[in-house]
Amino acid sequence: MPHEPRLQNLRDAVLRVGRHAVDYGNGVATGTPDARTITLHTYRPAHATAQSPVVLVQHGVMRNGDDYRDFWIPAAEEHGLVIIAPTFSDAQWPDVVSYNNGNLLATTDRAALADTAPTTAPEAWSYTVVTRLVDDLKAAGVLADQPLYLFGHSAGGQFVHRLLSVLTPGVFTQVAAGNPGWYTLPLLDLPFPEGLSGTPADADSLARLFAAPLTILAGDQDTETHDPHLPSEPAALRQGPHRYARALNYFATAQAEAARRGLPFAWQLHTVAGIGHDGEAMSAVCAHLWFHHRLPDAAQLAALAGRHTA
Repeated sequence: MPHEPRLQNLRDAVLRVGRHAVDYGNGVATGTPDARTITLHTYRPAHATAQSPVVLVQHGVMRNGDDYRDFWIPAAEEHGLVIIAPTFSDAQWPDVVSYNNGNLLATTDRAALADTAPTTAPEAWSYTVVTRLVDDLKAAGVLADQPLYLFGHSAGGQFVHRLLSVLTPGVFTQVAAGNPGWYTLPLLDLPFPEGLSGTPADADSLARLFAAPLTILAGDQDTETHDPHLPSEPAALRQGPHRYARALNYFATAQAEAARRGLPFAWQLHTVAGIGHDGEAMSAVCAHLWFHHRLPDAAQLAALAGRHTA
């Protein structure tokens, strides 16, 4: 049992049956001047056990971790999953800089960054908030050797694939990014967030990244080009006119770069028929893929289609 009150509170929150919300720590490492918090929206079914898989779920642009937690409740009940949705509020983690882009850069203005990309301290990155949460779940005795999954949709899909690209943590059984607005390409010569220059990524971490269990879920109806939430800066437009095209471009670019470097490539790309920009549907698709080991069939996809949740 953990002795530190913060870890005990975390343990109590995750082990409670049902839907709950709890403030998590101070959001960054103890002793740093940045004291931002996040909220953990949790769900634990009554039949969960100490060996139940844990699924971390990253919300989209609406910062609606409670909704994303709820999107996963049917799968949690069916498969005995523990759901934790780390939620970064707009008030404390404003705009794409501090959430989607990990708070790595003081600005996304390329002119202001000039020739180099000054980064904030790693302990202030939003990506390290999640990796510290994983460490704390282990220290609290909640996470041991059971599977740990990471899913994100839309802005959350941007978040999870960039977290994996920048930090390459080897702690996740599977990672899935559904319908990101655009991508950080696994190229060391392009500046972040278009590429990985200016981050800790190097040739060794690229090898780990290409070997990671990353799945891209791309709705073939996610083809809107005038969505106000669709990134439209030149770097994003170079990847394609809409989210579906950008997913195909990202996967092809990564596959080609891995081949150029002679590296094993373990990623998967799944085109999801009939699904648009829909966080609830894509959550169900991901759960089906992970725990039934295949995509939903045509009838199931048709039943899921038609929602539009960011």
